[in-house]
Amino acid sequence: MPDHDEHVRTDTQHAMEAVWQRFKADGDPKARERLILNYAPLVKFVAGRVGSGLPQSVDGADLIQCGIFGLMDALEKFEPGRGIKFETYAIPRIRGAIVDELRKLDWVPRSVRSKAREIERTIADLEAQFKRAPTEEELATELGVSVDNLRDSLQRVNMSSISALDEVVNVGDDEGSMSLVDTIEDLDAPDPVAIFDHAETRKIVAELVEGLPERDKLVVTLYYFEGLTLKEIGRSLGVTESRICQIHTKAVLELRNRMRAATSG
Repeated sequence: MPDHDEHVRTDTQHAMEAVWQRFKADGDPKARERLILNYAPLVKFVAGRVGSGLPQSVDGADLIQCGIFGLMDALEKFEPGRGIKFETYAIPRIRGAIVDELRKLDWVPRSVRSKAREIERTIADLEAQFKRAPTEEELATELGVSVDNLRDSLQRVNMSSISALDEVVNVGDDEGSMSLVDTIEDLDAPDPVAIFDHAETRKIVAELVEGLPERDKLVVTLYYFEGLTLKEIGRSLGVTESRICQIHTKAVLELRNRMRAATSG
């Protein structure tokens, strides 16, 4: 049975290679449609991950539609002869198309963006002072608010966390640059090894995650590495989903600061 399955996978791969050849040779519309249908699950996957941190007012179908445009653009620009898997090439572009549309919609209030920047700057200042990630109490004190107020702000900022993870960093290879989220493995991805293919950046991110406080590290690991939702993490840790959102947002802001420092140094 395993041999039969292997033959099926090989035949499928050869068939798709033939489709790619027809599409790149003369833009065959039928080949193009076949490719779109074959890789459509990538769009659903990326839209689902992006949409998981957005308010319910953002329609998931709209995200998928934007992602399809990103997929179509990736199909046009992809060069099979370069030896890069299409999934590796396409996923950042699908995500980019979705994020670009969200930014045009300006779905995050200006006050929330301002608060996000203030918290991020304060985290960076305290990390430089303490040589470690600040606690919630220390962060709240520096901001001049109560811990409850800080958590409320983190809850509101959570909807803009996509921008934090979309921060572009240089990786120093032929690929040029990539976003922080593209360096984090997700076991639900069609090809997680390929997405996690940049060794030096992978090493940096692993070290940065390891340096987070234990609770923050656990939430980041469960969410990005194990593929759990925030609700599932809250259930497993015995806390509310909103509390996990707060922890996740604080951790993302810390990672963003650390990634900037690591890549600029």
